[in-house]
Amino acid sequence: MESERIRVAILEDQQVFREALVSVLEGAGMDVVAGFAEPAPFFARVRETLPHVALVDLRLELPEWEAPTSGMSALRCLHDFFPAVKPLVLSGHREAEMVEQCLQAGAAGYLWKQNVGCAEVVEAVERVVRGERLLPAGLSWPLSESPPQGELGRLTPREREVLGYIAAGADNLRIAACLGITERTVKAHITSIYKKVGSESRTQLAVLGCQLGVQRPASL
Repeated sequence: MESERIRVAILEDQQVFREALVSVLEGAGMDVVAGFAEPAPFFARVRETLPHVALVDLRLELPEWEAPTSGMSALRCLHDFFPAVKPLVLSGHREAEMVEQCLQAGAAGYLWKQNVGCAEVVEAVERVVRGERLLPAGLSWPLSESPPQGELGRLTPREREVLGYIAAGADNLRIAACLGITERTVKAHITSIYKKVGSESRTQLAVLGCQLGVQRPASL
């Protein structure tokens, strides 16, 4: 990315927050190519500019809409139609289940609005562009701490491969198809990974894979 400026698109319903993000990102030398509250103009601009990163709010509330709509559909649309664009969620939802759903939908990162500052947003965008996966500090291991590096060495090459797919947000069926194995075999590998690393949920496995730097598939 040294040769070009990072392009960012924003889907956020709160105008003040959206304008603040534009100011912060452009002040950091990035190009904000889209800033919208509604998905339709947002995706029209994404199609034209192909940004590197898309900042997505999960709850979109607009006066003309009867009920709020979920940004989850936007994540899935980005994943399916714009795979080169890396979605970064900015949300007030703190539930681990919601984070996992976003990962499954193709999010490259997830930040909690309540405890993230301007510098953290800029850093998150830069890290996502470099191919890193980001999750909220405190969801599993704090980002300031180093995860147990010996965990990766306990896994077989195939288990590390499966962990890479989990870190990329793939479900069991997708992993089976990509690796040419049965879904039952995938489940067996995941059970073995759980036992070896001591994680209690799939979200924790995804966090561990990201923090240990396990190799993830280039595309799903």
